Amino acid sequence: MAAQPETMPQRQDEHVCALSHIPGALSVVRRRVRGVLAEWELRPEVAEDVLLVISELTTNAIVHADGPAALRLSWTRVDGRSALHIEVTDSGPAAQPCLPGGTTDPDEHGRGLGIVSALSTRHGVRADCAGFTRWADLVTA
Repeated sequence: MAAQPETMPQRQDEHVCALSHIPGALSVVRRRVRGVLAEWELRPEVAEDVLLVISELTTNAIVHADGPAALRLSWTRVDGRSALHIEVTDSGPAAQPCLPGGTTDPDEHGRGLGIVSALSTRHGVRADCAGFTRWADLVTA
């Protein structure tokens, strides 16, 4: 009896993961996504840009939002080219604690959207009654 050909698994076209509001959540997400990007055979230099954008969008959701949040990666087309669509959805702004001294140090915060803008082909924010979705598209080919 002839051996049956082995069925090759198909690449997933989407990856979704929940984001926890706990210390170390960002490093867990980065490790998980790094594995997904390797499975998707993304070039290393593109994968590093994707991971940086994910870090910025995820940090924003973890630091500035309450409640559940999720990261979704999917494939799209931008100007006829393959692009990775990254979106982070959260439940909206968390109540800001009243801290003595007022504001955060501008040297430590506030550069995330500039990084996202510099690395992505396009990016934006959608708001609805459930919260906010910040997204970015990075051309991969």
